[in-house]
Amino acid sequence: MRNRIKEFREKMNLSQGKVADLCNVSRQTINAIENDKYDPSLQLAFDLASVLGVKVDELFISERK
Repeated sequence: MRNRIKEFREKMNLSQGKVADLCNVSRQTINAIENDKYDPSLQLAFDLASVLGVKVDELFISERK
């Protein structure tokens, strides 16, 4: 599964640090999620979607075939 967090974050002109602050996590956590090195909890996924103004299923894309 890959994510589109960076894409939506940049469209809103938000830094990783700002998104992290709004989600009450570290900037490193946002960086790790964007680089597919960490899977967010369900709560964090919903928080990210809320901050970025999208639905959770828009943020995460299944790569199953």
